Amino acid sequence: MVKILLDSASDVSAGETNHDYLISIRINFDGEDFRDGVDIDSNTFYKKLVSDGVFPSTSQPSPIEFEEVFSKVKQDGDELVYLAVSSKLSGTYQCAMLAKENVGYDGIYIVDTLNATHAIALLAQHAKCLVNKGLTASEIARECQKLSARLRVVAGVDTLEYLRRGGRLSNVSAAVGEVVKLKPVVAITPNGKVESIGKCLGRAKAIKFVSDWTAKNQPDESFPIWSLYTYGEENCVALEASLKAQGITVNERKQIGPTIGTHCGPGVYGVVFVAKE
Repeated sequence: MVKILLDSASDVSAGETNHDYLISIRINFDGEDFRDGVDIDSNTFYKKLVSDGVFPSTSQPSPIEFEEVFSKVKQDGDELVYLAVSSKLSGTYQCAMLAKENVGYDGIYIVDTLNATHAIALLAQHAKCLVNKGLTASEIARECQKLSARLRVVAGVDTLEYLRRGGRLSNVSAAVGEVVKLKPVVAITPNGKVESIGKCLGRAKAIKFVSDWTAKNQPDESFPIWSLYTYGEENCVALEASLKAQGITVNERKQIGPTIGTHCGPGVYGVVFVAKE
């Protein structure tokens, strides 16, 4: 049997059926550690983020956590595909590679998705369909690697402060941006990094930018199109309306979890989809 492993940067919940195993990334709030999705849920995280005024950080799982899962898969005689958060955004992929080497089992396939958040959840949904069709782990890993190149994530950021603290913007750029109400738009690039693709004067123009970028990248409607938000859905609702005006129907609204929310903050809105070939 082929099993699917995800990490919490995929923003799936433990009860979802698109995976068999889930490893949590740690969230640190002022010296206190929480396992994403285990010790803290999304709403609790964002309420704490907004009310406490403390900027959290994240830390990757230990190789031992991966070894425990890999050893069980080996013992059960199963195969496993791990859809890892982008190696350019986290050391989690490298931890898994080390764990695979320590366990010494060829039935483990680790895919660097070069992506994050619900893009990985969408990929996992596809992987589960392939499992149900009877494909081997090797075949599923190969198909997921191919599809990951077509995944697109674009998002508007409502405040520059989290990007500044994460090193995405200089102090001067952030200060000037806040004064003139510049709203950055970011995307996950094909090489697995988060990069700024635009700065708009005001939220309405930023929402239009995200909508236009999505349309330009031609979503493949045979796959789900999901809107994204962190905390507060107002911007997301406005984005969905803008997308609808361009003939793009959002299938579902998804919340970005604590791991990714740590680095982008509340008020974020965006879209995840698969681009046409």
